[in-house]
Amino acid sequence: MTLDLPQSLWAAMRRGIAGKCPRCGGARLFAKFLKPVAQCASCGQDWTLHSADDFPPYVAIIVTGHVMAPIMILLGSSPYLPTWALVAIALAIAVTMLMSLLQPAKGGIIALQWWMGMAGFAQNPGKVEAGVE
Repeated sequence: MTLDLPQSLWAAMRRGIAGKCPRCGGARLFAKFLKPVAQCASCGQDWTLHSADDFPPYVAIIVTGHVMAPIMILLGSSPYLPTWALVAIALAIAVTMLMSLLQPAKGGIIALQWWMGMAGFAQNPGKVEAGVE
């Protein structure tokens, strides 16, 4: 079996963000919403080595906050919108954004760790395996 290894960090991260194995792109990365598979069904890469910890939520919060700031300014400047409606709309948008960004952020962080040889991936970093370095 010939592996389709990514040729750059961004290629690996795109796979992770899409929820695919950053190494081969041939199988799913997540078994549950935020729990990665133990081993890739396609290439056999061990994904239990990652240590994403709290970084994916920070990424999701930063992106959501930057998008929500202008939305809040626009909503808050409306003289016809009651406060309860402003809060309900802002809360709905923020929760939806956070929940939809968490898994892609975690996939991207796992891909970053694999590519750079961070955490438990130090023995076989992606860029060395792909022949980029």
